[in-house]
Amino acid sequence: MPIRVAHVGTGNVGRLALRQLIDDPRFEVVAVGVHNPEKVGRDAGELAGLEVTTGIRAVSGIDAVLASTPECVVYCAMGDTRMGEATKDCLAVLEAGVDLVGSAPVTMQYPWEIMPDKLIERIENAGRTGDASMYITGVDPGFATDLIPLALASTCQNVTQITCMEIADYATYDGAEVIFDVMGFGSPVDDPPLFLQPGVLSLAWGSAIRMLADGLGITVDDIVDENEREPAPEDFDISAGHIAKGTTAAVRFRISGMVDGHAAIVVEHVTRLRDDLRPDWAQSAQPGGSYRVEITGEPSYVVDICPTSVHGDHNHAAIVAAAGRIVNAIPAVIAAAPGLRTTLDLPLITSRGVYRAPADVNK
Repeated sequence: MPIRVAHVGTGNVGRLALRQLIDDPRFEVVAVGVHNPEKVGRDAGELAGLEVTTGIRAVSGIDAVLASTPECVVYCAMGDTRMGEATKDCLAVLEAGVDLVGSAPVTMQYPWEIMPDKLIERIENAGRTGDASMYITGVDPGFATDLIPLALASTCQNVTQITCMEIADYATYDGAEVIFDVMGFGSPVDDPPLFLQPGVLSLAWGSAIRMLADGLGITVDDIVDENEREPAPEDFDISAGHIAKGTTAAVRFRISGMVDGHAAIVVEHVTRLRDDLRPDWAQSAQPGGSYRVEITGEPSYVVDICPTSVHGDHNHAAIVAAAGRIVNAIPAVIAAAPGLRTTLDLPLITSRGVYRAPADVNK
């Protein structure tokens, strides 16, 4: 019997996760939740960008989603700018006795020493009461900052530093809220957005750093962050909108988990809106963008991850990867013990169920 799944959020990640849920015979979509009133009542197939009619019409509100009695909720609603609302939604799901897999709130990927203990305990209690588990993941933070580096580190005799990088051109990323409101592109270089205020980066990626530290069996003393921005040399347009001359067009930030004064775990992002900006910053391993994991140890590694897709560019491929990681985790999360689960305590999530004959792909 397929797993009954309700899906929430049909933005960049959510739309692609919903596409897999509809196409994958392991799952039965029983509800779709949306926040945009214009999407209410539209068919799940349309929202996923598929030429199919599922008969599942989008509803508003977590209560309406839970009324479909799903076994699991895939939660891909925006969490960066609505962390409080996203957390309340997740609590409601757990309290209803329904397992949850999703991309937000991102700090719940590994919230210990990042979020207040009272909030963590409330989520844990909700999971125990409802006999439900919760797993938050993605790409970065996600498998590029936990699964891959820990897998590589498992072959090392010693490790002195792990660095995880995203190097990408976001010109084709069409999420205006992320581009302008969260990352601050198109804003004055001397007026940083909330995302680049002191300590915010450490909060956003602190979960990834502390999870890696836990996997290495070390304790991070402090998490520090730094960033720099580059102005646009002229006016130009990107998928998300207009970038005026002199406003932010490239951002580099670095978050470091410190152990005895040494940067033991580092997450670095180099994000450009044009590939000619700041050539002195790290360059991607393929045109457009890639992820990189560097391990200093014995042996040392430099591994580049280059996502591609027949349906889009590097940005699209990375979002597909995030959606795939979320959806493929559903069976493992349903089988897991109640409460907050992380990559460290889930079994290896394999590719069981995703094989397709060549004639069935690229459609």
